[in-house]
Amino acid sequence: MALSANKRRKVEHSSPGEDDAASFASFGEEDGQDGVPGEGTELDGRDSAHDGNALDEDESDDEDEAGEVEAEEAPSLPSVAAKMLRKTQSRDARAKAAKTALDSGGGLYTAGTFKSNLFKLQVDELLEQIRPRRGKREEAAEQALHALKRTIDKAPARGSFSVDEAERQLLMSSKVAVPFPSPKPPKDAKYKLQYAKPANSNVVGSFALKTATREKGSLAVDMTVTMPSSLFQDKDYLNHRYFYKRAYYLACIAAALKAAHSSEYDLRFEDLHGDQLKPVLVVTPAQPAGHEVEAKPTPKWMVKIIPCVSADLFPQDKLLPDRNCIRPSAEAKAEPTPLYNSSLRADMLMPSYLKLIHNAASTSSAFCDACLLGSTWLRQRGLGSNIAVGGFGNFEWSALIALLLQGGGPGGKPLLSEGYSSYQLFKATLQILAMRNMSKQGLMVGHADGDTKLVPNGAPVVWDGPRGHNVLYKVTPWTYIQLRQEAKTTITTLGDQLFDGFEATFITRVDSPLLRYDHVLELPASVVKSANVVLFDVLKRGLGDRVIQVAILPPLTQSWLPGSARPTIMCQAAIKVGFVVNPDNVNRTVDHGPGAESKVEAASFRKFWGEKAELRRFKDGSILESLIWSPSDSGKTVLEQIVRYLLGRHFGEDAEQGAELIGDGFSRMISQGSTMAAFQPQMEAYKQLETDVRGLEGLPLSVRQLLPADAQLRYASSQPPLGGKGRQRPMPADVTIQFEGSARWPDDLVAIQRTKIAFLLKLSEQLQEATDSVTARIGLENQNRDILNQAYLEISYESGAAFRMRIHHDREQTLLERQLKDKLVGPSAKEAAAVGLAAYKRDYIKAPAHTHAIARLCSRHPALSGTIRLTKKWFASHLLANHVADEVVELIAARTFVQPWPWQAPSSVQAGFLRTLHWLSRWDWRAEPLIVDLSGSGELKQPDVQAIQTSFEAWRKLDPSMNRTVLFAASNVDPEGTTWTDGRPAKVIAGRMTALAKAACAEVEGKQLGLEAAGLFASPLNDYDFILHIDPTLSGGRKRKNAANGTTFKNLELAILDDSSLVGFDPISSFLTELEELFGSAILLFSGGLERPVITGLWSPQTAVRSWKVNLAYSTIPTKAPKAEDVQAEINKEAILSEIARLGGNMVERIEVNR
Repeated sequence: MALSANKRRKVEHSSPGEDDAASFASFGEEDGQDGVPGEGTELDGRDSAHDGNALDEDESDDEDEAGEVEAEEAPSLPSVAAKMLRKTQSRDARAKAAKTALDSGGGLYTAGTFKSNLFKLQVDELLEQIRPRRGKREEAAEQALHALKRTIDKAPARGSFSVDEAERQLLMSSKVAVPFPSPKPPKDAKYKLQYAKPANSNVVGSFALKTATREKGSLAVDMTVTMPSSLFQDKDYLNHRYFYKRAYYLACIAAALKAAHSSEYDLRFEDLHGDQLKPVLVVTPAQPAGHEVEAKPTPKWMVKIIPCVSADLFPQDKLLPDRNCIRPSAEAKAEPTPLYNSSLRADMLMPSYLKLIHNAASTSSAFCDACLLGSTWLRQRGLGSNIAVGGFGNFEWSALIALLLQGGGPGGKPLLSEGYSSYQLFKATLQILAMRNMSKQGLMVGHADGDTKLVPNGAPVVWDGPRGHNVLYKVTPWTYIQLRQEAKTTITTLGDQLFDGFEATFITRVDSPLLRYDHVLELPASVVKSANVVLFDVLKRGLGDRVIQVAILPPLTQSWLPGSARPTIMCQAAIKVGFVVNPDNVNRTVDHGPGAESKVEAASFRKFWGEKAELRRFKDGSILESLIWSPSDSGKTVLEQIVRYLLGRHFGEDAEQGAELIGDGFSRMISQGSTMAAFQPQMEAYKQLETDVRGLEGLPLSVRQLLPADAQLRYASSQPPLGGKGRQRPMPADVTIQFEGSARWPDDLVAIQRTKIAFLLKLSEQLQEATDSVTARIGLENQNRDILNQAYLEISYESGAAFRMRIHHDREQTLLERQLKDKLVGPSAKEAAAVGLAAYKRDYIKAPAHTHAIARLCSRHPALSGTIRLTKKWFASHLLANHVADEVVELIAARTFVQPWPWQAPSSVQAGFLRTLHWLSRWDWRAEPLIVDLSGSGELKQPDVQAIQTSFEAWRKLDPSMNRTVLFAASNVDPEGTTWTDGRPAKVIAGRMTALAKAACAEVEGKQLGLEAAGLFASPLNDYDFILHIDPTLSGGRKRKNAANGTTFKNLELAILDDSSLVGFDPISSFLTELEELFGSAILLFSGGLERPVITGLWSPQTAVRSWKVNLAYSTIPTKAPKAEDVQAEINKEAILSEIARLGGNMVERIEVNR
């Protein structure tokens, strides 16, 4: 839905510098300069990084380093447009570049590329807010850069040392340990280690070129130092020799900086993007004296010093992905080492990619903005250049766009146009990522020298031919699958014309494991021993079509002090594995393997599964290898059984014992499970009822249709229909019956209701005569309003199923509408007609249509039923059940499945429930209607949405204080939006709902995998003025041994449950209704129904002490303050609570008064 123009949004950021340190840009180029920097570009000129539209230098730190980037839209679109125009006119250079882009084909920017003008304004405003700006933080970083460069250039050369000598000498003289990668070099290595002045120093990455967004925390700056070629030999690319020399070179720089700046800067080593082959030196401002380590503030800036070499140091063909550069022992086979080769090649290509991205920014005016949009998109999805978070970050995004601007298309033509706008570049790049599977067919850009044989290991390939490098070498197979899925989801989101995709694309964080995955496996990192690819392959093969996606989430590598050794994998570190399951197959208990005649496949199957594999003959005569698992209701789910078995077989008993699978805690909180199986007896009973009614032959009119209109008949009731464990008295399900039309129906509303009673009596008589297992009786309702429905037929089966049948006569609507339009009718009669018409539409039109739509969605999405029931349990647990209608809760939960962006539709109850709470916490119900397309197939069209939006705006103008309609919940079957929310909930209830949802989301975010499901369903009672503690036996709780108002013998208990006269009797609901009728003007009551045996209350602000007056709506006592002349009326709380206790009788155990 289109967001309100006055809504305030916040762009959330992740940890600083997590993914931009591998993007390359020139530090020594002016913005308007067309030249391309050379490899030897020196780090000089402090003003070279200034932007034309940078912030003033005297800008406050608070403004420049704001933690949250806010895009606040003005109240009206014209004022926003004027603001954009003023900003654009103030930047002549950018305006000129934009005009050039429009002239070359970028006119599509304003010709249909955006879904709406509002979306375009949102994107423009976002770009204004996230563009990097110059401030005190940037100035401090630049000063540090120049000081570091001077110190590095002055560092003395160190002679040739053996590995042992070099390591010992550096440790003794400077207390710096060389950060050698694993495996460490042999002590008797023949090569020597030495240090010489760098050939040049450059600032690279997104800081210089401004292709990354403003950071919440530290400003990260990448500084490369080019090691002289004279330090290396021709064969140094083999067996880690280059990386050993690189580590020693970095340690010498650390020693020089430590000696010169120990009081100014803090130094630490860390692995560049999680690649343990390439440590870097991180320089940050020194911690002030007296600060404790635990309270260390986030540094305002950090400089990463990255050693690199020239592009011609080693032959390109020696470092192709299909070559082996780590020589094995004599008896082992030489396998390709693509990650090692590409990692070394990346160090050689830093100047080259500096030129590539600089040229792209020069030729395409929208390139930098497209990089900013991509950076935001990646950050919100938890993706970055670090291998642990995917290996696809700012540099990969920028380099991919730059390459696609040069080639990649048929005949080597560019896939992207330089005239594209930033949004077009962003969306086109997503389309390429989503539609093209680069792990099966690599994307080739430029001419590749020779016949390059890429290693088919499941990783994606974007082959940069001129440079001989795979840009996506760090991207793991599971990350690439997730990246493509995220791109597909975003493309679908942006193409949804009924949904405002801006917030889902750029604002909402979607990287929380509990919200992103259906199940999360956590196991100690020590048992896997960095064999993440093996773990992925084992789980992917073992789970097969039970899962759609398997994602490995390894722990982030830690930084360390220069004087300490590189940290190993900590025992307490954990690897997380996320699963997105296929709900149709995840609980399958029998797996079929290869046939007995397939010897090779059968042997592989038995080797993989071990003793679990069995050879079985099936009913169709086939003899197959098979696997048998216990049903999910046996204690462990099928998914957990398989995962634990695979871990135990392939990684040892420690892995199996240390593993913890998270995802079923919420499902276990649902009575009788989260599946729809508990509703089948009720659904079968309904089908039997329909058969029995249609089989009656003596009715005055034939039956046209019988329609369900109850939560039990749409798989959505919070309590199971027919009891089970903790058996409850059956609650009848509402159904409507409509007969064929007849002219003999009376033309008076009151007479129609009496005729309905006669029909029901006849129907009851014939139904009991035709079917022995049926008990039917007439029930009366609405006795104070004679134009409303007066009776229903309660039908009970011996199985326990019960129904309440009401007659639908379409003539009622015409008569009610006529009465409303009649000018001779008095106001009270018109009000009664309005109430009657609303009840008619709700009970006979909207409720059956809603029931049919929800039931169909539950059949399409297996997790929806459990999500609805769990959401209702959440509302009831927080005592909101009597304020928010069941249908509104169902719409809120259904929205998560039919409009799931920025995720796909959830496949588990956990994901569905937590995403529902996530949306609920962000829903601005004051300015946004809830619009849900329950068809799930696009039946709700754009004109329908516009009509609903117009109706919502009309309600807000008619009732600006929201005294009548607070929540506006519409759907394709109920476009009015107020059917279930007219008069309830009140504004204070809606506010509490939002506050509780925000608190729940904060709990999820804070505890993550340590979250206790039950913790989200508990809230303190001390917020209420008083609490009525209800006898728990009335809500299905355990009976006390000496129950004062309950039975103590099992046979008497069962007799009460089987008493047909008590079918549908809900004493708590009846008691609450009576209290609201008597004391509703003085007390706001809260109840959780059968979920929580309490009724709480808040004294209305209208009951405050006031001037004495007779005939007040509540009990008062006269009071007179000292020295006061007038008598005041004060609410008599004690008398009211005593009357409540008298009405409740034994139902109320005790009353707790807080204030």
